[in-house]
Amino acid sequence: MNAKKVIIDCDPGIDDALALMLALSSPELDVLGITIVSGNVSADKGVNNALKILKWMNRTDIPVYLGERLPLVREYVNAEDTHGEDGLGESGYESPDDLSYHTDAVSFLSQSLLNAASSGDFISIIALGPMTNIARLIQTCPESLCGLSELVSMGGNYKSHGNCSPVAEYNYWCDPHAARLVYEAFETNPLLSGKPIHMVGLDVTRKIVLTPNLLEYICQISPEVGEHIRRITRFYFDFHWKQEQVIGCVINDPLAIAYFIDRSLCHGFLTYTTVETEGLCMGQTIVDAFDFWKKKKNSIVLTHTDAFRFMCFFIGRICHKDSSQMEPVLRQIMEVRP
Repeated sequence: MNAKKVIIDCDPGIDDALALMLALSSPELDVLGITIVSGNVSADKGVNNALKILKWMNRTDIPVYLGERLPLVREYVNAEDTHGEDGLGESGYESPDDLSYHTDAVSFLSQSLLNAASSGDFISIIALGPMTNIARLIQTCPESLCGLSELVSMGGNYKSHGNCSPVAEYNYWCDPHAARLVYEAFETNPLLSGKPIHMVGLDVTRKIVLTPNLLEYICQISPEVGEHIRRITRFYFDFHWKQEQVIGCVINDPLAIAYFIDRSLCHGFLTYTTVETEGLCMGQTIVDAFDFWKKKKNSIVLTHTDAFRFMCFFIGRICHKDSSQMEPVLRQIMEVRP
C-alpha cells in the first residue's frame, strides 16, 4: 500500500487524542509529524499531550513540533472547560520525561512542503485545531504551498448551530483571522488552484457521538484501548451532559481523519466560504451555497455522514478488529436496522 504522506496539525484535546489514535492505527497514512497550536489547551500543554499519545501508541518515532502560542489578532481563549485543565479530561497521565519535542512548527511545515514539491511526493495537512500555524505558513512561505496535496480542516459550520457561540464553531472562533486568511488563500493563490479546503464542520461531526454503550463495547473487545478512552472521556461526557444534555460525547476530530482515508464516509458540495472576524458573529463560516457572490469556489463543505459506518471504521481501527465482525453488535448498540 502506498500510504499518503500527512502532517497532522492539532491542539490536543480529548477528541484530538482519539483522532491521533485513529491516524496511527491506519496503514493508509504515513504521519510525517505532528504540529501543535494553541486551541483546546495552550500549545505548551498540547505538545506534552501529543507525546503522551505517541507513547500509548508505541509511535515515539513521530516528531512533534511546538507551533503558534497565540492567535493572529484576537486574545487567546482556551477550551479547558470542555477538555479539562490538562486537555485530556483531568486524566492524570504523567508527561513522558524520556521524550522531547521540537520547536518552530511553521518552519517544519514549510520545509516539508518545499521538499515534497521538489520530489513530487506531495504532502497533505489534516488540521484539527485553529489554523494559526497554517496561516503563518501562508504568510511566511507561500511558495511552499506548491508541495501541498490537500488540506482537510475540522472546523466551521454551515446549517448547524455553533458550539462556542450561537453561530460559531470553536476552532474558527478561537482564531477567526487565521481561518479567514487560509480560506482567502485557497481562493486567490494560484498554487492552490483546484485544491479546495475540505471543511469537516459541525454539520457532520455533531452526528458522531461516543455513547457509554459504545465505550463499554470498546472496553470489552480491547481493554487497554478502552481504558485510555475511558480515562480521557469521563470529563467530556460530563461536559456534554451539562452543556447539551447529550448522553456521551461528540468526537469531532476523528471524523476528519476517517474522511481523509475514506471519502465515502461524508458528502457535501463545492462552494465559496469565508469566515467572519469581528463582532457577535466572530468565527462564523459564511457559506455561499447559492453562489450569490460569484466568487471562486474554495471549499468542499461536508453536510452528510454515516455515523454507523464511521463507528465501524473507528472502533475497528483503534481496537485492531475486523469491522465486519463488529457490525451486528454495533447495529444493536446504535439501533441501526440491517
